[in-house]
This record gives sequence, C-alpha cells and structure tokens, in this order.
Amino acid sequence: MSAPVDFLNAFAQALSGLALYPEGHASRDRAVDNVYTKLRDLLNTDTTPQFSFLGDEVIYGDRPLRELRSWDWSRRLAEAGVQRLQFDGNVTRDELEEFLDQILARLTLRAIGSAEARQMRPSGIRFGAVGIRGEGEVAPEPAPTATIALTLREEADAVRWLHGEMGQGAALPIAEAEAVVRALSVAMHGDQQLLLPLLRIREFDEYTTTHSINVSVLTMGLAEWLGLGARDVRAFGVAGLLHDLGKVKIPTEILNKPGKLTADERNVMNSHPTEGARIIITSEPDLDLAAVVAYEHHIMIDGGGYPRFTYPRGCHQASRLVHVCDVYDALRTNRPYRDAWPAEKVLSYMEERSGVEFDPEIGPAFVRMMREWEPKVTSLGPDDPLPTD
Repeated sequence: MSAPVDFLNAFAQALSGLALYPEGHASRDRAVDNVYTKLRDLLNTDTTPQFSFLGDEVIYGDRPLRELRSWDWSRRLAEAGVQRLQFDGNVTRDELEEFLDQILARLTLRAIGSAEARQMRPSGIRFGAVGIRGEGEVAPEPAPTATIALTLREEADAVRWLHGEMGQGAALPIAEAEAVVRALSVAMHGDQQLLLPLLRIREFDEYTTTHSINVSVLTMGLAEWLGLGARDVRAFGVAGLLHDLGKVKIPTEILNKPGKLTADERNVMNSHPTEGARIIITSEPDLDLAAVVAYEHHIMIDGGGYPRFTYPRGCHQASRLVHVCDVYDALRTNRPYRDAWPAEKVLSYMEERSGVEFDPEIGPAFVRMMREWEPKVTSLGPDDPLPTD
C-alpha cells in the first residue's frame, strides 16, 4: 500500500478515534500518534503532499488513488469544506491533532466561528473548499493550493498524443483520458469560483484537440448546472472528451477541407461516430457510456442527424448533453469553411432549435447556463495562464 493511502486510512481512523474518546485518553493519543507517523512517512517522500477530494474520488497531486475509489471519507471531507488539503514539512503533532479536532467539529456540526477558526488554523496545514458555481461554504483563509495557477498545455498535449496513438491503432489510454478530465475539473473549480476555460485554436489542424477539451469542459459545466452528482459529471466529462475520437480515422484533407464536402467525403466524415464507438468499446469495454455518446452525439432529438437508427429510440442523457455542447463549441470556432459565430447568435440558434435538434429541456438549460455564467467563460491558448480572482 502506498504512503498516501496509508496516511489517509490512518487519518480516517484517527477521526473515528477522536469521536469516541475524550482528550487525554490513551486510545485517542495512539490514534493521533499513528496518523502523525504515517504523515511523517509521507513527508519523507513528498515534502508538500496535496490531496483533492472530488466527490467519491481522491486525487493525490494529479494522480487518482484508485485504492480509495468510493472511499466514504472523501465525500464527507468535501462536504465539511475540506476539498483541498496540503501539508508542509514543518507540521507538528500538536498541529495535526488540532486540525483533526477542527475537522471533527465540522463533521459533527459543532459550529466553529470564523474568528475562532482563523485563530486555530495550523500553520503547517493548508485546506480549503473548492466552490461549485461560486456557492457553498468557503473555509477561512482558503489554502493557496485552492488557486489554480497553471495552463492547459499539458492537457492539450495529452489529448493530442492520445489522438495520435489512436490514429496508429493503439489501445485507448483510458488512464490518460481520465487524468485530463480530472485536471479540467480542478481547473474549473479554483478560487471558490467556477470557470469555463475554453481553448482557442491557432491552426485548423488543432481543432479536434481543442474541441474535445472544450466539449468536455462544457459538458461537465452543464452536468453540474443540471444537478448531477460528481461521479456522473466526470463520466460525462470523459464522454465529452472522447466524443470525436472517430475523427482519428478521417483523412486530414477531409477534416480541414475549406470548401463543401463531396457526397463521398461527407459519407467518410459521417462515419466518425461509428468509428469512435468501435474504437472505445474495443479498447475499453467498461467505457460503454463514452462509446454510446461517441455513437449518438450527432443524432437530433427529432431523429435527424447521423447515424440513423433502424428503429427510432431516445438517446442517452449524456449524448443529449454532449450534442448541445458539441454544436455550441463548433459554431463558436473558426473553421476553414466559415468564421466563428458570435456567442449570442449561437445561443439564439439553440433556442430556436430546442425541441427539434436539441432536447427541449437540456437545450434551454444550456442557454440559461451560458448567459448566467458568461463572466465565468474565458478563452485562452494552451500556454495562457488560467485566471485567478
């Protein structure tokens, strides 16, 4: 078992011990001693260990702790306002015990006033809430680690690499795809404010990479807006990231053709949903949702679009979300055959087409979200730093 996992398990055991035993009890002291020992072991390998608690998933640095997937304490800590947690090398045992008492107070709803919390804040421990839609409790003096001061270069490079691997027939690197989505989720939720970081393309051949990231971001934002849980938000984000994966099988001269496609070229282009679903389900059977979305994301609510069903049926909710986000980002982006549309023109078009092309509830919800969250939308290049408040 890894040092981060050892520490978190001891951390949970210590919280349970503190809830059972009063101050000065031998069992309480042993629990604190144990978690402090595990923390020192962790600090021997990482001088500033950082954890993020995203719903039922635990992230250590930028790596998921798969051993703790669905770990009950992740959600409980997040609900207590501890969504980011970082330790410095100089943290003492007394500070750790003090911190455990604070967290236990939050978990047991024993209110801590902000002035008292500021006074008690251990100097070697940083923690804070990562807000959703700018709402919810914010821990006093939020941790600097809750501020995202980075670019999306690594995410763009990872998606570009992923597409290159798939174009050469390699198996789908699902761990990398999930890591990109986690990074995008963290980038969206810095500084207690939700941000929609949408990448700009510099060259037309960057479109598939940039578009995939943007659709993932928009889909996660819309899923949150609709009140979906954290697990569904991330699953929909992965589906959005991979929705156009079949385009790795489309020749570049067709993808970037400046004029109208011929009938044969259109048939090749229209094959990408089927190709994408085939790639995903062949490489990773557990990604059945992403495969369904790849197949369905061009199907309209009235049955139009492509591919055509032999027998009419409804599309998955994730497909309907991704379809809305796909169209929005496509129309907002310069393409070889047309200029980007202004945002309001796109939103008006989506209003008009709701109930025909777009789901009659999801389409208008997306329009309301984008109009309300307009200040939270930022357009940047891969090397531009994400803004902070």
